[in-house]
Amino acid sequence: MAKWEHDVTAQQHQTGLPAPTRMLTLSGGDPQQKRLQILSDFSKTWELYESLFDCLTDERAWYTKAISLRHPLIFYYGHTATFYINKLMAGGLIDARVDDRIEATMAIGVDEMSWDDLDNSHYSWPSLAELRDYRGKVRHLVEQFIQQMPLTLPIGWDSPAWVILMGIEHERIHLETSSVLIRQLPLAWVSAQPHWPACPDARHDRMAVPANSLVQVAGRRVTQGKTDDTYGWDNEYGSLVTEVKPFQASRMLVSHAEFFAFVAAGGYQNQRWWDDEGWGWREFSAAEMPTFWRGSPQQPEELRLRLLAEEVAMPWDWPAEVNQLEAAAFCRWKAEETGLSIQLPAESEWMSLREQVEGDQPDWNDAPGNINLACWASSCPIDRFAQGEFFDLVGNVWQWTTTPINGFPGFRVHPLYDDFSTPTFDGKHTLIKGGSWISTGNEALKSARYAFRRHFFQHAGFRYVVSQHQESLHSNPYETDSMVSQYLDFQYGPEYFAVENYAKALAKIACGISQHHQRALDIGCATGRASFELARHFEQVVGMDYSARFIDVALQLTRGEDFRYVTQEEGDLVEYRQVHLPDFDLGPEQASRIRFVQGDACNLKPQQEAWDLVLAANLIDRLRQPARFLADIAPMIRPGGVLMLSSPYTWLEEFTPKENWLGGIRENGEALSTYQALQRLLAADFEELAPPQDVPFVIRETARKYQHSVAQLTLWRKR
Repeated sequence: MAKWEHDVTAQQHQTGLPAPTRMLTLSGGDPQQKRLQILSDFSKTWELYESLFDCLTDERAWYTKAISLRHPLIFYYGHTATFYINKLMAGGLIDARVDDRIEATMAIGVDEMSWDDLDNSHYSWPSLAELRDYRGKVRHLVEQFIQQMPLTLPIGWDSPAWVILMGIEHERIHLETSSVLIRQLPLAWVSAQPHWPACPDARHDRMAVPANSLVQVAGRRVTQGKTDDTYGWDNEYGSLVTEVKPFQASRMLVSHAEFFAFVAAGGYQNQRWWDDEGWGWREFSAAEMPTFWRGSPQQPEELRLRLLAEEVAMPWDWPAEVNQLEAAAFCRWKAEETGLSIQLPAESEWMSLREQVEGDQPDWNDAPGNINLACWASSCPIDRFAQGEFFDLVGNVWQWTTTPINGFPGFRVHPLYDDFSTPTFDGKHTLIKGGSWISTGNEALKSARYAFRRHFFQHAGFRYVVSQHQESLHSNPYETDSMVSQYLDFQYGPEYFAVENYAKALAKIACGISQHHQRALDIGCATGRASFELARHFEQVVGMDYSARFIDVALQLTRGEDFRYVTQEEGDLVEYRQVHLPDFDLGPEQASRIRFVQGDACNLKPQQEAWDLVLAANLIDRLRQPARFLADIAPMIRPGGVLMLSSPYTWLEEFTPKENWLGGIRENGEALSTYQALQRLLAADFEELAPPQDVPFVIRETARKYQHSVAQLTLWRKR
């Protein structure tokens, strides 16, 4: 056994950290053995996640936002459990929820915002006792599901087991992000736990920290794209080949001591080291030093470092944990100090460095660094784990790059998690690589690709390179997702065959029949055109859609940004188009009245105020439980309010189980149309305002292929 293997194994025994688990492979010869492995991984991850919250010792720690840009921890405690239920429901793998209210509240929400775009919504969170009971019920349900689900090997995207692996890896991600939030809570609300121990080794003399140095790295061809036999997120698949030119890289991560030189030189006060985004954040935050430092930079001998649930005297030889904007500012300062072209590495350059670490997480008997919870619940000295000519190529802290995340050629989304990656393909989310001390499972793999907004904090630091590489930064690349592009063209593109824009036509009718113009709900809003049109007349409009990809587009438009997309012409030929709201006489006035949210029409949150108008366009024949939607929405509409239902009634079993179709069926041998079913279902609460009317619409597929459909519009006034 190598010395580092012996040291790490001994450290695990001493600290009481849970033994790290290896990623299970997707293939194998014994499905029953694989089932037991999945069950074990699920249970260990579930228990590990719950044990993290042992650090919270004050009720305020659960219900107070650690930072204004994210939900309080009570959300994340429930969120990972609701994720299992919602994905199993979406996949048609279970037919009943555990708790509708919790699953609506904890399922989705703004999880990552810009520092200048805060979410001030008020939420009614469940009690901690309710959530603990809920988590217990979900655990029992998932364990039973694992034991009974059909399982063939290898496990693929369409396997029920893939949904479980997705839930496990999702919880591992939130294990890490929740630990960062705990680290930002007031110290009086948390308490260090023996099963989450900090590293005891540190140099408290700044002058005793080993100096960093540069190591030459040869050029090479780097091929990226997941090929191993483990679970992966959508952005890891595909393939990208990059010719990486020779460069130099720092032997160690930047330590607190090395970063302090930038702080002492007035780095946070001098705008020249920051780009516009970085300086905007610095001005907003009024930062004078890294966020986890405590004390005053004018008295460095008294500085302390905030860890998970305690403060310690500054460990000057641990890696500096900063956001990407701070890391980039340091590099600009360092470049002028040294006369070298110092910058953060590109993802391809980090991948070149990663070749010096032998093997990957599934193959490790013992981790080669401070990763996979193999050592401590904190960082450790930057010269503790040698990996080839470098230290900490993997582990200790994540490492910021210059590369905005995007999909590799061949990228495609998983249908049950279409918003994992695509909302981050905006040029504003930068990749972190290498994993931290708490990175487990997929996060610890060579192929892992995670990205955050550049002003966000993780357990992340950086190493620098001397390189001539210049990253191509696009703040708004052309949208190539076929579904998003098609809906953008449907809602904002030109009229085809003299058929009026569908969203505009419906909004015009809505504004003409509604007696009150206070609150309107556009449910199934897609990219938001009808919401904008309604906002010409209504004081408050909520646009809701299940797809985060659509909501992300709508939010960008409300911020006044244009949105670019491509439409298919024929074969590989495309046309580039752009949505510019002023072209439709829409702008800030309408945007200020709209709130776009992600939501499930079959599991709506209760509303404090009733709606004057609810527009559901092309929605009911795409819901799993359309009758439930109609039952749930009725009490949310005020007396005299209007429900507008528009649909071509294209019932398909891929969206709605046949037993849930409202119409298009025979009942007791007699034909039952959807309109007849609506009359029956809505009679108790609504009166019909007018006979049904046809509203045509055209969807462009290619330059020479269009869908010309006719929706039936029915109008109902609440009694």
